[in-house]
Order: sequence, then structure tokens, then C-alpha cells
Amino acid sequence: MRTATDPPEPAQDPAGRLLHLLSLLQARPDWAGEELGRRLGVTTRTVRRDVDRLRGLGYPVEAAPGTGGGYRLGVGARLPPLLLDDDEAVAVAVGLRTAAGGTVAGMEEAAVAALAKLEQVLPDRLRQRVRALQAATVPLRSGTAEVAASTLVLLAQACRGHERVRFAYTDGHGNRSERTVEPFRLVPTGRRWYLVARDARRLAAAGTSDGDAWRTFRVDRIAEPVATGHRFTIPDPPDAAALVSSSVAVAPYVHHAVVRVMAPEDEVAAAVPPTVAVVEPAGADQCILRTGADHLDAILGHLVLLGHEFEALEPPELRERARALGRRLASRHRSG
Repeated sequence: MRTATDPPEPAQDPAGRLLHLLSLLQARPDWAGEELGRRLGVTTRTVRRDVDRLRGLGYPVEAAPGTGGGYRLGVGARLPPLLLDDDEAVAVAVGLRTAAGGTVAGMEEAAVAALAKLEQVLPDRLRQRVRALQAATVPLRSGTAEVAASTLVLLAQACRGHERVRFAYTDGHGNRSERTVEPFRLVPTGRRWYLVARDARRLAAAGTSDGDAWRTFRVDRIAEPVATGHRFTIPDPPDAAALVSSSVAVAPYVHHAVVRVMAPEDEVAAAVPPTVAVVEPAGADQCILRTGADHLDAILGHLVLLGHEFEALEPPELRERARALGRRLASRHRSG
């Protein structure tokens, strides 16, 4: 029976209202029944009926006890039909297509199968867009070592649960060692996955600061990972992406360079991948670029190709090479 406080029941498509209800439940964890009614323009009794319909379709909607009642979308045992708008559907298809040519072992077949299932439920206009994307896209195989999906999942769960992990690690020189770490973040660079973590042995060493314990590990070099059950806290976490960028772009090389570039940080960062250099702000119209290479001429060549004025700060040998290059260029291009 309707009351004077109940919102009017507008004439609307029940299926459309059901989709609206589902989108609300997906938008946030908990909803009061009265609030859902106001959003949908129906009574709480109608909300209850619509919730029962969603359950009949396989959506595990959980009800909270109480006078007003409440609802949340739980985790179900089977996947109901997806509710995606046009851009979301294409985004999922792009992600699956990328995963099919990615570096995670075993994901190619699963991604292709999921993409095939998605195509079956897409409207024709979206199906054509997705198929056009598939037909026009060819992955570039780099030969990069794949990582096991199970390893990624275990490390991700350990990052989220703040749980120490023990594993065997093979470094770039082929040396194998046993490590116990406190995992913080996983960072993909496109070609590889990296784990940012604190090394427990370094952390426990006398006189070792928290900063000295941070390390980056290539996930494809991790073997036999095991979650130990030991919990930890990180009071002052670092910038994981910056750590990986520094370890990839600077640390492995013979020469480490620090250069002042006379251009804004965002402009230089857009031109230099984070796997090539670390770019830091240094004022409105300049920035600091940190990079590495096995030969100083390679660094100098990259700096020239940037197209901006620059000042080599470190090492001194790079400054001298830059001066020598400037003198040679000037002598060759003097006006007659």
C-alpha cells in the first residue's frame, strides 16, 4: 500500500529501471533502500521486487537487516551479463587484445576466449568497432621473458595484504640467491614487470636506513615465490614508478648522467620514456634529467636529439664532451 511520503511511480520501462538499479549498486558498496527508491523514483517495495529480479538473473545482491534496510552487490559464483556503456565495452576489448599479445604467460588464450565471449553480447555497432580494431592491430613480439600469472597474483596479494614473500632470484649476472622481501607495488613497463619491495635482510642490518632497503626485482627472474604470513607496515612509502624508472634508466649502466634541460618538465617527460630517463622539475622552464649509458657519446646524442638547450652537470667527462662537440659544430658552421 502506497503512503503519502512514497515517491510517485512513473511510467517507465521495468528493464531500463533494472539496469539503472544495477548501475547504482555497481557504483558504490552500500545503499539504503529508501535512497535507492528516491534515485529510481519508486517505492521501497518496488526496490525489493527489482532486487529479487536481479537475484533471479544471477546477481548476488545482499540485503542488510534493519528498519530501512540496505543493499550491496556481493561476489557471485557465476558471472551475470555485463553492463557496459559504449566506451567501456571498447576499452575492455582493447585491454583484452593487448593482453593477448602481452608478457604474462598463459594469458593469450584466456584473453582471446574472453574477447570472443564479449563480442557475442555486444551490439552490432560496437562489435564492428571491436573487430576493426582486431583486424588492424598486430602485436610486436619483443622476445621478452614471460612472467607466470600465478606469480603476479601472489605478489599482488602480498602487496595488498602487507605480507612478506620469500623467493629465489637470479640477477642480471646469473647469480641466484634467496630473498625475503616486503612487497609494495608491481610496476609494468610494457616489456617487463618489476616488483618494488624492501629487502628484509638489508632492513634488519645495523645502521641501514629504510631507503637503503628498497629494491626493484624483475618478476621474470623470480622463482618459487612463497607468502610467509609475516605482516609488516610501511610508514613512508616511496614513489614506486620513480624507483623502477631510476633502476632501469640509470642504475644498470657504466655512466650516470645528471643534466639540466632548458624546457618544462612535462614537455621533456613527454619526449623521454621513463625507461630511458628520470625527469624531475627544476623551475618553470627547466628540469633535471637523470639517465645512464655504457658510452657517454650515447647520452650526448640523445640530449642533442631532444632539441632543447642543456647543461651537463655530471659527470665532468660529459661536460667536457659537450664543450668539445659545441666547439666542433661552431668551427664547422662559421660564416665565411
